[in-house]
Amino acid sequence: MLIGAIGDTGYDVLLLLHILAMIVAFAPSFVWPFVSVRLKKAGKPVGPTIAELASGNSAKVHGPALALGGIFGFGLVGMSNEVWEFSEPWLSVAMLLWFVALGVVFGMMAPAEKRVVAGDVGAEKILSMAGGILHLVIVLELYLMIFKPGA
Repeated sequence: MLIGAIGDTGYDVLLLLHILAMIVAFAPSFVWPFVSVRLKKAGKPVGPTIAELASGNSAKVHGPALALGGIFGFGLVGMSNEVWEFSEPWLSVAMLLWFVALGVVFGMMAPAEKRVVAGDVGAEKILSMAGGILHLVIVLELYLMIFKPGA
């Protein structure tokens, strides 16, 4: 039974959920750098303050949103009525980048947040690097989703 196709309400609702989940997933990597600048200007400790505020959010909010966003994306491909298939080059690369992002959030950011809260100053660099990787991933993902190279 087909519950939707491109342009149908079911497909559009799933597309909305996909986009919303990805906004929730990637927002912190863009917000926290601005917060850190404001903390520096205010003379407050940046790493521990941000880590304390964000502690646990990567594992409890942003990571699950990223996972759901990808699952919703898989649903969109399934509902596309063979317009898009998982064998499409742009989709294959997008899936690979999604797995990379999941690894960064759950394998780098979540543990580093805990370490910074515990006082490990070196973990701040890991958080910064993870944020940079996520910036690159979202730009590449947006490029793939908009231009669909190889389609």
